[in-house]
Amino acid sequence: MKTKRRQTSEASLAFLDVISCGFGAIVLLLVIARIGDPATIEDMKDQLVGSLKAFQLELFDIRGDTILLEEQLVSQQEQLSQLLERIARLQAQLASAKAQATKNAQSLAQEKEQLKLVQQVLSEEMLRLQEAGSRSQNDLVGGIPADSEYIIFVIDTSGSMQSRAWEKVQKEMINILDVYPEVKGLQVLNDMGQYMYDAYRGQWIADNPDQRDDIVRTLQQWAPFSNSSPVEGIEGALRDFYERDRKISIYILGDDFQGRSVKRVVDMVNQINQIDRTTGGLARIHAIGFPVQFVAGREPGTGAIKFAALMRELSYNNGGTFVGLNSLN
Repeated sequence: MKTKRRQTSEASLAFLDVISCGFGAIVLLLVIARIGDPATIEDMKDQLVGSLKAFQLELFDIRGDTILLEEQLVSQQEQLSQLLERIARLQAQLASAKAQATKNAQSLAQEKEQLKLVQQVLSEEMLRLQEAGSRSQNDLVGGIPADSEYIIFVIDTSGSMQSRAWEKVQKEMINILDVYPEVKGLQVLNDMGQYMYDAYRGQWIADNPDQRDDIVRTLQQWAPFSNSSPVEGIEGALRDFYERDRKISIYILGDDFQGRSVKRVVDMVNQINQIDRTTGGLARIHAIGFPVQFVAGREPGTGAIKFAALMRELSYNNGGTFVGLNSLN
């Protein structure tokens, strides 16, 4: 009896195993059948299409942002290029300015050396004049050749001369006139070539004591415009009055030369006043320098140095004398 019950139990378990497997198979078939359902597939398709459209829109947005960024990059690159070009130009200008500054410094050093040479020459000339004493009228008076028959004054009427040296200018003018007791003609121009007496423009003023006094009185209040450059006055005096058979002396009274080139002025005067010195037809050019630009303890201005160099060359080349005053007293 016991053996029969044990066989019945094993058969029951086998049957249950078969039933379980069959049930699992049916469930699996149902799952597979649901996945292959057309409605499910359509839903999945719709989901995939929606996802694809979303991805495309996102891609378009990314491409638009990329184009905008590229345009910004190109603009910034152009700005950077412009800045680099500007920096290059500024660097070139800086280099040019440094070169010009170096050149100006060298030129100033040369002009200082010229001034030292001029001062040395003037000191030697003044010492020689003091030792020489007075001479005859046809020889030298105060170091100035007094053989001229016509006298022209070219006077710097700039503000510096008017404010600091005008009384001294009047005294020196009187001293120069005293060197020539009598001449055939006088004339007075300022450094710009403007006449003191417009009625005598291009004409000689007859010399007499009353006329000399009137010139000195008029000089006290005479203040036409000036550019602190005697070039125009010298050129006007030579072009208006120079003649080969006249003995003319031109007296330049000034303190400053603001022109750019000493050589250009010297060449211009030499071209006009080019009669052979052996003929006696050369117009003499004298100059008196007033130390307006010289201040104790300070270097003289460039204009004063250039004036001294110019007057020295003109007087040397044209049979005259350059005298630099030590004081305005």
